[in-house]
This record gives sequence, structure tokens and C-alpha cells, in this order.
Amino acid sequence: MNPAVAPLAQHTPPSALDEVVAQLNDEYIEKGTPMFMRTVLALFSGGFATFALLYCVQPMMPALSHEFSINAAQSSLILSVATAMLACGLLITGPISDRLGRKPVMVAALFCAALATIASGLMPTWEGILLMRALVGLSLSGLAAVAMTYLSEEIHPQHIGLAMGLYIGGNAIGGMSGRLIIGVLIDFVSWHTAMLIIGALALIAATVFWKILPESRNFRASSLKPRSLVDGFVMHFKDAGLPWLFLEAFLLMGAFVTMFNYIGYRLLASPYELSQAVVGLLSLVYLSGIYSSAKIGSLADRLGRRRVLWGTIVLMLSGMLLTLFTPLWLVVPGMLVFTFGFFGAHSVASSWIGRRAVKAKGQASSLYLFCYYVGSSIAGTAGGFFWHFAGWNGIGGFIVALLMGALLVALKLAKLPPLGRARA
Repeated sequence: MNPAVAPLAQHTPPSALDEVVAQLNDEYIEKGTPMFMRTVLALFSGGFATFALLYCVQPMMPALSHEFSINAAQSSLILSVATAMLACGLLITGPISDRLGRKPVMVAALFCAALATIASGLMPTWEGILLMRALVGLSLSGLAAVAMTYLSEEIHPQHIGLAMGLYIGGNAIGGMSGRLIIGVLIDFVSWHTAMLIIGALALIAATVFWKILPESRNFRASSLKPRSLVDGFVMHFKDAGLPWLFLEAFLLMGAFVTMFNYIGYRLLASPYELSQAVVGLLSLVYLSGIYSSAKIGSLADRLGRRRVLWGTIVLMLSGMLLTLFTPLWLVVPGMLVFTFGFFGAHSVASSWIGRRAVKAKGQASSLYLFCYYVGSSIAGTAGGFFWHFAGWNGIGGFIVALLMGALLVALKLAKLPPLGRARA
């Protein structure tokens, strides 16, 4: 029985109780309905735009190193600055959405990020590019902080893992498309033109999102008073599971971004000496993440998150170890397995946040994603030092250390006592 209905059971005739249950169920978006399709398509578009705008710069890092005479660690700032500002923005935009509503914040975020990307393509200096990238990250925090919360509020609890997986599938396609489009274009046009093209595509995705996303039906505005924000922060960190999920986000994303920040440098160099376009095409490994995010999210709905999360991290470790070998026929499958495991793990962990958080769900999602993007910023840049001092073996050792930490956290989460089906 729905927990919200339980107090009524003793005082409501059976026929009236059935009507109450049906009414409450109607408030959720059910799998297989037209509204479910509109919701997942809209969030898919939003996730596509977010990751395309955020990670389209990865393939151009070697070209930027050459054009501006900077090393790999310095070039990685074009991503790290954006993710750092996104992380900071999450602490603001999540609580703002708790007050103003989910959809208005997400729509404004997407349009601002697309416009800032177009502006970055017009910048002639490295400092100007970094400034615009900071604005991109700050803008995208408005969607990243709110999308998971919107799904946890509007989608029926039995289908939230699938819906979250489809949203993260949009992230995967966006990340793949941003890298793929830029990686191929940069062999034929300037990076300025490539950025203008990706910004224009993001404007289209933002328009689709705005037009088809249903309005919130279960949103209840909460206070923006500093005291309530502090109380929510303390409540989340007193939970037995949420702080571990926040740490998991840091470790998983740190490992993932480090891999794709520097794999291009390796494949462009001897003995491979691949072209920039071919390296960009390798972003097709993201297709495995599109499948795994929805499939593993659905699997977690059936088997439980505690039973699934650790297995996806083992997959990431297996993929990372394959990339340590020299033959390309082992490196590429390693990238594929690594990506499959990452998007599955992120799907499981992110959907777990909405199930465990009792109140201030927007703030809980913001804290998870804050740690997620801080991991991207810190580990993504730190990986450059491992690359300079020890090459790909150094990168591999760094990523393996992060994933071993993530595996220990997953095993800790698996031992948590169950808190009921709604907060599994």
C-alpha cells in the first residue's frame, strides 16, 4: 500500500480507499503512457545537450595544446573549469528549484548554456575561452541539479530506475555526439566553427525540451531560508547511505573523465599515430553506455541497487586493465567495457539518491552531482601529471586506485540495512 494512504485505511470504506489509491497513482507518470514517453524524450534531449556541451571540448584538447602552446594538464582546464563551475552552481540551483519549480530552472539553464557555447566559439584568447566555459558549466548546473529530482517526483517509483537510465542514456549520446562531432569536424574546420555548430545543435535540443516536458504535478515549493538549507544539508549527511553515494559519485566520475581526457593523447602518438578524426570516431564506444544505463537501471529496479552497483564497477576495472595493453584490438574493447560499466554504475547510484532522500530531494541530488563534477575537475586535471610523469601506465594506476575506492564504497552500501521498498 502507498505509505501516504496508510493513515486513511482505518477510517475509509474499502470502495472509497480504492478511489484514493487510484487518485494517488494517477499523480505519477506510468510506464507505457504517452506522458511517460514525452518525459523521457524531453529529459533525454536535456541530457544530450548537457553532456554534448560539457564534453565536446575533450577531442580538441591536443589541438588547443598546439595552438596556445600549453601542456596537457593546462589544456584540460577547458573541461575542468566548466565542471568546477557546474559543481559550485549545483549548490545553488538545486535549492532554487525547490522554491521556483523544476521545469523553469531546467529550461533557462539549457538556453543559457547553448548561448555561452556559441560565445566561446567567438573568443580569440585562451582566457576568454575559459571564461565562457565557466559560464557554460554554471548554466548547466540548472539542469544537472534538477533532472534527477524531477524524475524521482514525477515517475512512478516502480519505473524510476528505467526512466533514470534513459535520461543517463541521453547523457551518453550527448557525450558521444559532442566528442564525435568535434573530433571529426576539427580535421576539416577551425575549432571556432566546430563550437558554433555544437552550440546551434544545443539550442535545438533546448527548444525540444521546453516544448514537450510535462509540467510538474508533484512539486511542492519549499523555503529558501538559509536555516532550512543548513538543516537539509545536515539531514543528508546524517543518513547512513547518502554520504557514501556522494563519495561514489566523486570516484566514478573522476575515473571516467581521466580516461577520456588523455586517451586521445595516447592514440595520436606513436605507435598508433591515429588521425584526430579517427580518435573522435572512437567516441562511438558511448553507444555501450546508452544501452547499459537503461538496461542496468531496469535491472536494479528488479534486483535492488545494492546487488548491482558493485558489479558495474568490476566491469570498469576490467575495461581499464584492457587498455593497458598495446594492441589496438584490446584498447578499444577496453574503452567499450569501461564505458558500459560507468554509465550502468551512474544510473544505479543516481537513482538511489532519490529513493533514499526523505526531504529536500533537490538538495540531495545537487550534493550528489556536486561531488560527481568535483571528481571530474580534480581527477581530470590531476591525471595530466600522471600522464607527463608515467604515460598511460601512470594514468592506468591512477584510475585503478579510484575504482578500487569506488568498489569498497559499493560493498559498504551493499551492507546497509534495508529501509523499506521506497528507500531501498
